[in-house]
Amino acid sequence: MSKANTYPVSARGPMTHDVRDQIVAAATEHFRRYGYEKTTVSDLAKAIGFSKAYIYKFFASKQAIGEMICANCLREIEAEVRAAVDEAERPPEKLRRMFKAIVEASLRLFFQDRNLYEIAAAAATDRWPAARAYEERIQQLLQDILQEGRQTGDFERKTPLDEVTMSIYLVMRPYLNPLLLQHSFDYTDDAPAQLSGLVLRSLSP
Repeated sequence: MSKANTYPVSARGPMTHDVRDQIVAAATEHFRRYGYEKTTVSDLAKAIGFSKAYIYKFFASKQAIGEMICANCLREIEAEVRAAVDEAERPPEKLRRMFKAIVEASLRLFFQDRNLYEIAAAAATDRWPAARAYEERIQQLLQDILQEGRQTGDFERKTPLDEVTMSIYLVMRPYLNPLLLQHSFDYTDDAPAQLSGLVLRSLSP
């Protein structure tokens, strides 16, 4: 399965420029402290020590900076989910671990980095490219597990693969999407085991 991390963002200037990384790092700390919605590019410029015009050489807008930060957060979640999946040998256990890791990583973003969660919520609301790319990559990881399960004989093969993938993804979505996650807190303790168990029974050959 592919492990490349490609999250499209709207940035200007050389992609490897150290200044961009410096802006993103400083903006991450600023957003973490004061929140995304309440911060302006002028606030960031003042905090970082750059002029507003200089920041605009690298990012077209505050959203572009937020999108880079969002992409970084989503990379971390994806890496955690993939690591959990890679620890399992058989597809059924990979699916269980995928459910569990997604819930745990999403909750940690919500509770430990509440102001960064604000950026993730904005990304989900406005369908930023980084958020769409994350959803697509999680769907691809899920499809890879299902395909492997069909090859090993663990999962049924009659239902079209794309249909099964999307159906299971929709079951996972309340714990992937930050806007839906806030309405699912009462179920997070039991949801990974119960939902993955239900899904695995439906996949039995």
